[in-house]
Amino acid sequence: MSGTAPRDALTPIGDSDGRTVYYDEDRETYHTWCDDRVYEPVSTALLVTVSSVLGVEPDDLEALSECIDPDALNALFVHWQGNESRVGDGSVSFTFSQCGVTVYADGEIVIDPARQQPRPADG
Repeated sequence: MSGTAPRDALTPIGDSDGRTVYYDEDRETYHTWCDDRVYEPVSTALLVTVSSVLGVEPDDLEALSECIDPDALNALFVHWQGNESRVGDGSVSFTFSQCGVTVYADGEIVIDPARQQPRPADG
């Protein structure tokens, strides 16, 4: 796991493609960390984690490219490949599949489904 260890307030709730997903009851958010020892694009980790949190298949999510350029996102966090040094402690936040998402430089991905917008009724 990259970055700091999960805070005590986080409860492990499941596994998403080999990555533990944690729930923060106080903030009602989901957290996971990317492993900087194994290369995985942040865009892939994000898709798998959001689909796990929402209980849907990754193909059922909106296209990530509708929210953010996946290649640009991956380029920002290329240090997860293990051969690049980390620079800074920034983050990128955006809305994806009606969830608030924040990706931190230390490898943490935070999903906030409370920011979901109601879907229009079919009709």
